[in-house]
Amino acid sequence: MPRPRTLYEKHIDAHTVCELDDQGHVLLYIDRQVANEYTSPQAFSGLREAKRKVWRPASTLAVVDHVNSTAPKRIASMPDAGGALQVAYFKDNCRDFGIELFDVLDRRQGIEHVVAPEQGFILPGMVVAAGDSHTTTYGALGAFGFGIGTSEIEHLLATQTLVYKRLKAMRVNVRGALGPGVVAKDVIMALIRRIGAAGATGHAIEFAGPTIEALGVEARMTLCNMAVEAGARGAFMAPDDKVYQYLANTPRAPKGERWAHALEQWRTLFSDPGAIFDQEIELDVRALQPMVTWGTSPDQAAAIDEHVPDPLQEPDLIRRQGLQRALRYMGLEPGARLSGIPISHAFIGSCTNARIEDLRDAARVVRGRKVAHGVRAMVVPGSTQVRDQAQSEGLAQAFIEAGFEWRQSGCSMCLAMNDDVLSPEDRCASSTNRNFEGRQGAGARTHLMSPAMVAAAAVAGHLVDVRTLVEEA
Repeated sequence: MPRPRTLYEKHIDAHTVCELDDQGHVLLYIDRQVANEYTSPQAFSGLREAKRKVWRPASTLAVVDHVNSTAPKRIASMPDAGGALQVAYFKDNCRDFGIELFDVLDRRQGIEHVVAPEQGFILPGMVVAAGDSHTTTYGALGAFGFGIGTSEIEHLLATQTLVYKRLKAMRVNVRGALGPGVVAKDVIMALIRRIGAAGATGHAIEFAGPTIEALGVEARMTLCNMAVEAGARGAFMAPDDKVYQYLANTPRAPKGERWAHALEQWRTLFSDPGAIFDQEIELDVRALQPMVTWGTSPDQAAAIDEHVPDPLQEPDLIRRQGLQRALRYMGLEPGARLSGIPISHAFIGSCTNARIEDLRDAARVVRGRKVAHGVRAMVVPGSTQVRDQAQSEGLAQAFIEAGFEWRQSGCSMCLAMNDDVLSPEDRCASSTNRNFEGRQGAGARTHLMSPAMVAAAAVAGHLVDVRTLVEEA
């Protein structure tokens, strides 16, 4: 009788071309890759210098998303000369190597981790690698995605394979109904706070349990996207009928008999009863409250009704010094209430939280309200398709009437790589995935939270519990 296997083992076993040693290294076949203008140039240059072709061009989808402007009126030009050069070279590479490209004027353009799922380019059972750490997002569809470096991108383009070391498997069982105002972003932030920014290093996380089953596909994407902030090299959950319904009407999903055959295969993608995980974590979210970060790492987070911690209460010297540095950078004092910290900016966007359900959540908060005086608030949809849908549903008008900037799609203020950049000591309520020093601009201060919490902060002018605004409405 075969040994019970985890979902992770099933993915890796099915894609192993050959074992390379007894240390867990294998030659791994990769089904799909998504390329962007920022992480691919050196890889393409390497191919050109070696006079190599791309092995399977149709397996790669190229998207311009990192350096483009998100100004309300879409323009083809880049905000700076360096970005223009990157995009021009990217277009040349896609043309010369036969790779399909969604450039900034394409109606399918957007952030790669939003675009690939909505196009049906990522399917259950696939193994996906790309030059962006948040490739883990695709785990919500029952695929296994992970980020790779530039030299690996070149190897993948040339051979459709990667040298890969098997990971340990961690299962996170999430139980309990989420309360009002509590969403997937709060769940993943609570997990990262609990296990730490390196708590899942060397592991692939499988999310399971009734709470996960109750979540929609886009909420699951948020979980998988931010699992990398706990050190995970991959994260996913077993696909189910919600995933199949999500994919059924996407442009590139299989049709007819091919769809029926695919469903038959996808329904085998689950961890076998009795499969052994290297680590199991139980997370009860019944009492979970909306979360915000106070420091410069995603694990430096707390419930909105809590206070900034006192580093002097930390017995470990290294950790204490880290906490002190974080508070100095953030300009916060120990003991300060998180609710009430004033902000200068509010940003709703990124591959973590810029899908249609995220925008619906935020729009519910802002309807009938105005952005607080002195706050610059922005909404950057995750793709042009999401933007169009939000406009047809009236969400865009709700944001505009409240005083938000309604912008075009792109990575935008998630990272200081385009013209959406904060100034030193600006303080931003952000629906993004990282609050590192300088992430949104040199000296800028970032507080991570859900899109609805960002919307609440924008209208209040300070960090606030979204539930108080929803109760008032």
